[in-house]
Amino acid sequence: MKKYTFTEKKDTRSGFGAGLLEAGRRNPNVVALCADLVGSLKMDAFIKEFPERFFQVGIAEANMMGIAAGLTIGGKVPFTGTFANFSTGRVYDQIRQSIAYSDKNVKICASHAGLTLGEDGATHQILEDLGMMKMLPGMTVINPCDFNQTKAATIAIAEHHGPVYLRFGRPVVPIFTADDQKFEIGKAWMVNEGADVSIFATGHLVWEAILAGEQLAEMGIDAEIINIHTIKPLDVEAVLKSVAKTRCVVSAEEHNRLGGLGDSIAQVLVQHDPVPQEYVAVNDSFGESGTPAQLMTKYGLDAAHIVQAVQKVMQRKNAVGKASLASL
Repeated sequence: MKKYTFTEKKDTRSGFGAGLLEAGRRNPNVVALCADLVGSLKMDAFIKEFPERFFQVGIAEANMMGIAAGLTIGGKVPFTGTFANFSTGRVYDQIRQSIAYSDKNVKICASHAGLTLGEDGATHQILEDLGMMKMLPGMTVINPCDFNQTKAATIAIAEHHGPVYLRFGRPVVPIFTADDQKFEIGKAWMVNEGADVSIFATGHLVWEAILAGEQLAEMGIDAEIINIHTIKPLDVEAVLKSVAKTRCVVSAEEHNRLGGLGDSIAQVLVQHDPVPQEYVAVNDSFGESGTPAQLMTKYGLDAAHIVQAVQKVMQRKNAVGKASLASL
């Protein structure tokens, strides 16, 4: 198991703030809009440097999406900012009709996603957003894993033409990816090569997958860990290449098990190479109030649950192998 270490923890939303500032410096057409959550979205540095390119919309998220769509007609590259719940569920109609349908170059940037929003509770912890957004034709969906990758992703989507949903979070998490990385939309990142099981993880679950991989190595299990930072377009080639080697899969995400990364991978498998798969995800429920760590453990989204899922899927793989031998 490749060793990953870190010297600092930061929230991924701060990575967005840093990336937005850099994107603004590189492209004078980059503008930002916010629905009364500047501090939470870490937009302060951008506003300080480019006050004329910032629009405070107030608590009017639907209006923000409409304004952003309109700004693209004049050649602007608008980045909208609010909580993930308000960036999707509250304004889905506006995104579908005004942005996705006409392929507007809007970057929908969503903080405080998933259970790790924490104490604010179920009304703010959206767990359906990846599914909602990936179903929109032409929508690119990205869920980076740490500060550096979120910064790089923010810069990359400014250069990409078309609507994008960028998801990030509130809690501080280890920074373990390179600070000079080039983010490639739709290209999975190999975290650790292995031969026994494929773990496809996204967002905050990538670090948990790394911790799980270390535990599995001590158990004699060689896990291949792949960071699927781009949910759509999915790197199908990377999925199939890994599965051809390991013959079993665990998907790990801070999202409802229905409609998220796991279902996208399952669709690839059923079409091309059916193998056993286990999900590490929220099991079709809403969240609740609690600390991020408490919620990740209670809802089965930590390293220990990834290890359990690996053990289960490998038992299934072995059973399939024995059945195949018995039929010879």
